Amino acid sequence: MDISMVEKKKKGKGKTVFIIVWIALIAGLLAAIFLLGLPEGESESIKVIMKDGVLHETNRISLFGLIEVNPGLISAYVVTAVLLLAAILIRIFAIPKFKYTPGKFQIVIEKAVEFFSDMAKTNSPHKTGFVAAYIFSAGAYIFFSTLFELIGMQWITTKGNPIALPAPLADINAAIAMGVMSYVVILGAGIISNGIKGGLRVLKDFSLPISMSFRLFGALLSGLLVTELVYYFVSLSFVLPVIVGVLFTILHALIQTYVLATLVSTFYGEAVEPPKPKEAKASEADENAEKS
Repeated sequence: MDISMVEKKKKGKGKTVFIIVWIALIAGLLAAIFLLGLPEGESESIKVIMKDGVLHETNRISLFGLIEVNPGLISAYVVTAVLLLAAILIRIFAIPKFKYTPGKFQIVIEKAVEFFSDMAKTNSPHKTGFVAAYIFSAGAYIFFSTLFELIGMQWITTKGNPIALPAPLADINAAIAMGVMSYVVILGAGIISNGIKGGLRVLKDFSLPISMSFRLFGALLSGLLVTELVYYFVSLSFVLPVIVGVLFTILHALIQTYVLATLVSTFYGEAVEPPKPKEAKASEADENAEKS
């Protein structure tokens, strides 16, 4: 018998065993659901959990024993420390060893830098250096801080109850801080490049920080609330919340990173665009008049 045929039969048997094991696991989970049922007494109602997910009034954490803060602030400190440490280690130990023929890690780093650099060049062709660095750092923070909630890091609240730290941007204060900081970057670039006129051009879009802030907050909070609803009201809560939570979290991380980077680079490009000469404006006005 041909060796390839033997290998194909082995692979076919392996797939069959894998499918049988998964069917057995699913059957066992379904049996457990019907036999055990749903837990009868919940420590907190879904109303309390969803309200606390927005306002953070119940589950608060002591910051060095000085003040009580939202769990999102502790998450922000942890994510920021990890990203800064990772950046230092990569710069010291990894980047000096980069080669002309890249390895897997080098490819990942170069592709990430190239993605944000190309976005900056496309949306802000006049000045790309600073905005490329900013959207890379902001995008990395949004992406990894969103994925942070998948870790499920436990902390103790001031009432002595354990709590899983949420994504930092699920706190409205963190989302507003990100939106305002991005707006300040765009405003500063407009003033530096084009003076007062550049600043006035940016100030016209006064709703920009509000829209960016609430877009981040709403998208990340919706994932939390949907997952909580699945936990409470779906009888398949042994498996389904894991799938829903992971998919929502990864999807939000990718979408919100891309959206904020695109918005910032686009408005930044408009702010730093040099003013058109009067002759160009006159010819453009004539062309519009002829078309009309």
